[in-house]
Amino acid sequence: MLEVNHLQKVYGTGDTAFEALRDVDFSVAKGEFVCLVGPSGSGKTTLLKNMAGLMAPTTGSVVVDGRKVTGPPKGLALVFQEYGRSLFPWLRVDENVELPLKELRLSRTERRARVTEALEHVGLGANAHSYPWQMSGGMQQRAAIARAIAYRPKVLLMDEPFAAVDAQTRADLEDLVRRIWDELGITTLFVTHDIDEAVYLAERVVVLSSSPTFVQRELIVDLPRDRDQLTTRSDPRFAALRHDLYAEIQKAKVNTADARV
Repeated sequence: MLEVNHLQKVYGTGDTAFEALRDVDFSVAKGEFVCLVGPSGSGKTTLLKNMAGLMAPTTGSVVVDGRKVTGPPKGLALVFQEYGRSLFPWLRVDENVELPLKELRLSRTERRARVTEALEHVGLGANAHSYPWQMSGGMQQRAAIARAIAYRPKVLLMDEPFAAVDAQTRADLEDLVRRIWDELGITTLFVTHDIDEAVYLAERVVVLSSSPTFVQRELIVDLPRDRDQLTTRSDPRFAALRHDLYAEIQKAKVNTADARV
């Protein structure tokens, strides 16, 4: 469903050129939940912008559902980290969720039905007529997620969406995203810097090296599909996977050109 083919991104030219991404190559199968992790400065957001069609790669390509990405592709939705800047404060929650649906030229009846369904999925059915500034940060991020799933994307990209909320809200949102993925089967790529979060959420974790970036390792998360914050995180296998992933991130921090060899 999502293919990243030998992606390279270089900023600038000549002596000031900076190679952010060197050779990033991986794919995400239909209906799969994959987390993308890497050390700070490894180009995770740059990579995400290339996948979302917000930035053109220097070489290589991104393919979504069989079509090469040359701009924001149909069938792809992106949830940002900064929910406060992605919601329009002068629009009610239901109006924020409905906004991208107008580009699909759906009838008002169909749009309203999708909005209602999406808000129910994220537990905001009773807050449809609230304004974003009247809600907590966690509720605002739920609204941003509702807007994405109302679009009914084939691929959902999430850029560290829980980094700005407290630990308890973060746990609730992690379970929400897992439940939505399980119920709707949306192909999901979740970018995070949190190792525990990556192991808890994903079926597979793609580990990026330090910049200039390549895929250092892909880690299969062989935990049960049904997960919860208490049982899963106390599972010895969770601890073992977390140990392996942490070690891989530490290895990535000291990456050099020779390290790839």
